[in-house]
Amino acid sequence: MSLTFLLLAVAALCALSFYFGRQRAVALSGGRYSNLHSLPAHYGTYTAMWCGIPALLLLLVWYMFQGSIIEAMIVSDLPAEITGDSGRLSLALNSISLIAAGNGEHLSVDPEVVEAGQRLANLQTIANAALVVVMLSTAMIGLALSYRKIAKEMRARNNVERIARYAMIACSGIAILSTVGIVFSLLFEALHFFSKINPIEFLFGLEWSPQTAIRADQVASEGAFGAIPLFVGTLLITLIAMFVAVPVGLFSAIYMGEYASSKFRAFAKPALEILAGVPTVVYGFFAALTVAPFLRDNGAVLGLDVSSESALAAGLVMGVMIIPFVSSLSDDVMSQVPKSLRDGSYGLGATKSETIRHVILPAALPGVVGAVLLAVSRAIGETMIVVMAAGLAANMTVNPLQAVTTVTVQIVTLLVGDQEFDSAKTLSAFALGLVLFLVTLGLNVFALKVVQKYREKYD
Repeated sequence: MSLTFLLLAVAALCALSFYFGRQRAVALSGGRYSNLHSLPAHYGTYTAMWCGIPALLLLLVWYMFQGSIIEAMIVSDLPAEITGDSGRLSLALNSISLIAAGNGEHLSVDPEVVEAGQRLANLQTIANAALVVVMLSTAMIGLALSYRKIAKEMRARNNVERIARYAMIACSGIAILSTVGIVFSLLFEALHFFSKINPIEFLFGLEWSPQTAIRADQVASEGAFGAIPLFVGTLLITLIAMFVAVPVGLFSAIYMGEYASSKFRAFAKPALEILAGVPTVVYGFFAALTVAPFLRDNGAVLGLDVSSESALAAGLVMGVMIIPFVSSLSDDVMSQVPKSLRDGSYGLGATKSETIRHVILPAALPGVVGAVLLAVSRAIGETMIVVMAAGLAANMTVNPLQAVTTVTVQIVTLLVGDQEFDSAKTLSAFALGLVLFLVTLGLNVFALKVVQKYREKYD
């Protein structure tokens, strides 16, 4: 029985639970809902919750531990010559998984591995059948117990709201714990990297070449992990993108919010927001095949040496991609400025442009700053456009006509393919990720400070 079918069966039981609980409440009320503490729907919801929630929690716990328990049972039956070698054990477990899935016909392995694969398939079948029985039994037991508990004086609404509150607290906790887990995973791996590479060398080094040599006698066999070229490339492309996105986005927001007719606004705003839905790989193709050749050819006419992959091409296209973030958010913020501020400005004889400059923009400044910082974060985290238009070369340059690379591009490059996760090369990706996280956090803190400083003046 597939997981989807099992979930549908539990959902059907929950629907039946709701019906039975509601009908029992109606029967107890004698047709007068005033005899009940809560509405019949609350009794039905209470019954459905006790039917579905324990079953789903059991499913979650089951899948958390099923794999490790079955793997331990399989490993315990393997010969000592396999379990004693971690590399051979990992290869054997992969082969066992393929055999259990029915894809091991092409494998040439020991008979013990084949037998273990067949045993794994049997254990998975037994475990899945047991899960069906236990999960459906749990749902039915929850249905029976909650159904018997229904009474006229029962505070069903309070119980339902309490369960819903706990569920929302659990969801909030999951979100917080996920963030904490991401931070600590970055931090631990980054500390592991800094135990191999001096942090000063990483943060202030001027050469980035993490590719370690194949032979120990090759030059720079330990690699070079100076991240300054990556930081400079990221900053350069982000600045170019902001020079495009912020003026165009802000002025388009002002025009659509203050000058454009309702018909033009109804057409222009959705058309502008379509840019936000274009996949970044499409922007990358546009930058690599259209913008970069255009800049190279026209730069040659002007006597400029423009690289085929340049920061300028990537920054310009990235700026176009970010325009909807600045425009849409700024427009929404400026539309929330109280009408009384506008009327007061007009009453004092100010023109529309003066009202925009001296009233609307200052009042909307916190939101505009937030929109710009969101756009900066989006630019810092962009990868595909930079890969296709700016290249992978970690050049230490502020010349926008040359090829550069960014932090995110190097993170992807370092983690692609088969990697040894204990090497400084791979661990450097986590150090870069930690720096990226701290930069983004700093931008958010700065935006919060701006909002706190100016909000009281216009609330």
